[in-house]
Amino acid sequence: MKPYLTGHYTPHVDEITAHGLRVEGHLPPELSGRLIRNGHNPKPGVTPTHWFKGSGMVHGIRLREGRAEWYRNRWVRTPALDGAPYMTEQGPDLTASTAGTHVIEHAGRLLALCESNLPFELTTELETVGPYDFDGKLTSVMTAHPKHDPTTGELHFFSSSPLPPYLTHHVASEKGELIRSEDVPGASASLKHDFALTERYVVFVEGTVTFDPTETSGIPYAWKDEQPARIGVLPRGEDGAAQVRWFGIEPGSMLHAANAYEDDRGRVVLEGPAVDREGFERSWSWWVGAPGRGATPNSRSFNRQWVVDLTAGTVRERTVDDLVVEFPTINEELTGRRHRYQYAISFPDDRGVGNFGVVKYDRSTGARSVRNVGDGRLPSEAVFVPAEHGTSEDDGYLLTVVSDLHADASQLLVLDATTITAAPVAIVHLPRRVAAGIHGSWIADRD
Repeated sequence: MKPYLTGHYTPHVDEITAHGLRVEGHLPPELSGRLIRNGHNPKPGVTPTHWFKGSGMVHGIRLREGRAEWYRNRWVRTPALDGAPYMTEQGPDLTASTAGTHVIEHAGRLLALCESNLPFELTTELETVGPYDFDGKLTSVMTAHPKHDPTTGELHFFSSSPLPPYLTHHVASEKGELIRSEDVPGASASLKHDFALTERYVVFVEGTVTFDPTETSGIPYAWKDEQPARIGVLPRGEDGAAQVRWFGIEPGSMLHAANAYEDDRGRVVLEGPAVDREGFERSWSWWVGAPGRGATPNSRSFNRQWVVDLTAGTVRERTVDDLVVEFPTINEELTGRRHRYQYAISFPDDRGVGNFGVVKYDRSTGARSVRNVGDGRLPSEAVFVPAEHGTSEDDGYLLTVVSDLHADASQLLVLDATTITAAPVAIVHLPRRVAAGIHGSWIADRD
C-alpha cells in the first residue's frame, strides 16, 4: 500500500455534512468565518502514481458567534476526478486539475488551486462552480501559492512551465481583475512551487530540482546537480520583469517561503524551509510510494535565510535552526514586511525519532517554542488569525486540525499564538478523522 494512502493520509470514500459540532473551552467571538483545507484524496479504487496526483478534496469548518456550526468535505469536481487526461490531441487541458494543493479567497471568489492547471471556483459551501480564468485573461496555469499584498489588496501569482516561457508573473487587482502578466527573462525549467513579495520586489527561487522527462511518476521533476540554484529579484510595477536580476545560491530546494522583506539597508531577506539533495530524495521517495519510506515524509527540511544585497550583488545564506520543519506561516498582515514571529509544523528528526508539533519562532530573540501534539497525532499547517483588538504581532490564534490515529478522530485546536504551549483556547471535535492535507486558509466573514 502506498504510504500516502494509509495512516493519517487514508482517503475518505464519501462526502458528509455535520452540524452543531461539540466545543471544549470557548471559541473567541472574532473567529467568525471558515477554516478551509485542501489535500489529495483519490476516489475509491484509484491509486495515483504520486501523492500529488490524487484528486483534491476540501474540508471546511464553519465558526460563528462562539459556535462550531458545521463541518463538510467535498471533492473538487474537475475533469481529472473522473479520469480525464491532462494531455489531449489538442494539447494540455488546463481544466484537468487535481485542484488539491491549496484554497484561497480573493475578491469574493473561493479558489481551489493546483500549480499545473487553472484554479477552480467553489461556493461558500464548497460545491464546485468550475474552472476560473479571470474572464479569459489567464491562459496558462496558476501557482498554488499566490501572495496577497495587505496594503494594496493586489494578488500576485505566477505560472511556471517546464517549457518556454518558463516563468510568468501575474498581478490581479483588489477587485479580482487580471491587470498585468509578464514573462520573466532568464528563468529556467527549475521547479518553482512558491515565491515571496516585499514592498518593492517579487522574489523567485529556482532550486536544484528541474524538469526530467524520464521521471515515471507523472510529476516530471528530479534533482539535477547541473541545475544552478538561484534567487530572482524583480521590481514590482510595470515592466518589472524585464529588470529581473538572478543571484546564485547554494544547491538546495525550497518548497515554501515563510516571508520576505527589505531590511534597513535595503537588502532583500527571504526565509523558508529548504532541503539538500538527501532531504529532497527522501521526500520524493515517499511521494512516489517507494517501499520502506515510513508512515510520514521525513525530509531533513531546515529553516533557512537568504540575504540578497542588491548593491553588492551578493547573497549571504545560513541555516537558522536544526529542527525539521515545514509549512511555514506568519501573521499575513505582515506579508512582504519585516515580521518577528514565524510558525511551522515540526517533524520527527531525520532518524524518524520524536513526534509532530506546532512551532513558534521569535526572530528577534532567537527563541523557539514547540507544542508536541503527542504520539500518533499529526497537526495540519497552523493558520494564524489576528485577535480583534490585538496590539502586537502575535496577538491572535493558531488554527490546526489534528489527526489522531489512536482515537480514529480529529480535532480543531485553537491555540493562543502568544503562548502556544498553553492549554488550547478551544477544541472543536470533528465528526470524523480528517485525512492529512496540504494547505488551507482562514476566510473571515468580513472578507
